[in-house]
Amino acid sequence: MDTLRILVVDDEPGMRRGVARALQDFRVRLPDLNGEVLFAVDQAESGEEALERIAASCPDILLLDHKLPGMSGLDVLDRIAEQQRDVLTVMITAYASLETAVSATKRGAYDFLAKPFTPEELKTTIRKAAGHLIVQRQARQLAREKRQLRFEFISVLAHELKAPLGAIEGYLNLLKNRSAGDDPAVYDRMIERALIRAEGMRKMIMDLLDLTRIESGKKKRELTELSVREVAQNSIETFRPDAMKRNITINLRADDPVMMTADRGEIEIILNNLISNAVKYNRDGGSVDVALTRNDETVTITVTDTGIGMTREEAARLFGDFVRIKNAKTRNILGSGLGLSIVRKLANMYGGDASVTSEPDKGSTFTVTLRAHSQAQADSHASPRDP
Repeated sequence: MDTLRILVVDDEPGMRRGVARALQDFRVRLPDLNGEVLFAVDQAESGEEALERIAASCPDILLLDHKLPGMSGLDVLDRIAEQQRDVLTVMITAYASLETAVSATKRGAYDFLAKPFTPEELKTTIRKAAGHLIVQRQARQLAREKRQLRFEFISVLAHELKAPLGAIEGYLNLLKNRSAGDDPAVYDRMIERALIRAEGMRKMIMDLLDLTRIESGKKKRELTELSVREVAQNSIETFRPDAMKRNITINLRADDPVMMTADRGEIEIILNNLISNAVKYNRDGGSVDVALTRNDETVTITVTDTGIGMTREEAARLFGDFVRIKNAKTRNILGSGLGLSIVRKLANMYGGDASVTSEPDKGSTFTVTLRAHSQAQADSHASPRDP
């Protein structure tokens, strides 16, 4: 339960006491908050005293009389604006006029309350002011969090791209200066390594594009009835050459086509990431089992490998953006750290989720659940077709 502090500034003691009495037990329930807002009322009898109290401890809402001895309410508004105080001001005056209202608004006042006013009129004004204040602060907080996330995102991206760029630059300099001797095979290996690094950067860029399209809701989608088994077979064939180089077998277990309504490209992304990782993080001579099932309205994709596995703590971090498990076993395995984050986000779009169970040196099992018919869910994330 939040408490907003109100400072009422008026040279009439009866007016100040009346405001404090009316708001003593006043509570406001706002739709954007999980709870109620209470109010604590403080008082000042002059503009000078108000500025002292604001300097000592700035209130959330200022009920400010227009006509005060010494400094006027408008003068106080000017000083508050100069000091850039985070306070929402409601002017109260016995001289209600359009000119006064316009002048106060230009100086930063949020609302206008004309004397004499009833307790209900006061409460209505405070309720509106409290709602505006909280929404305004939430918007600022979201903006700060967005800036921080953008900074962290760019920092991580720069870090992830720096290593492959440095490697490619190093190989190119060796090629340029012919500093590795006269054996063409040595330079061929350098070119091959540079191409592998470039391919890793290309995958990261493509993953970033997929991620931003998904999160922005601008990803073009084509929802059709499709066979998940067929998509899985194609994905397996894509990664079979890499698996064969290391004597890794890939098995598909699906007794029926496993039909669902989905965007084919999205299901391919899910399966490609899971199978690619299962091969990449496997041991030589290991195996990958891809199992597809459908129970009631849920399609389940399970990919199990006999690879290096991971600890429970590592598995708990695995689906975050740019998260890669870095240790002696994974040091030479390239990746963007985005694939599994994308898998989970896509699963969420289909009303499902992605999870992993793993044990070090024994392997991992990734499970993705999807609603078989999620037209309404999919439509809510779809956007107008790109021109």
